[in-house]
Amino acid sequence: MSPQSDPKEKSRNFGRDLNQHIDDAARRLEQESERLIAYLNDEVVPAVRQGSSKALRTAADKLHQLAEYMEQNRSK
Repeated sequence: MSPQSDPKEKSRNFGRDLNQHIDDAARRLEQESERLIAYLNDEVVPAVRQGSSKALRTAADKLHQLAEYMEQNRSK
């Protein structure tokens, strides 16, 4: 019986190949996770902070305008 037709050898080869594929997939997943985290930290977080700051300034301005309106119309 040749090693190619030996069921135990085929099983061992399959197990090694499967482990290699899993290791490769895990390595790629880890690399992609690192890239995603870097993208979030470098691009998304600053944009959200800038947008949030702008929204807060706009809200503060509108509240200021409302307070002015209320003070001007208090005696009416």
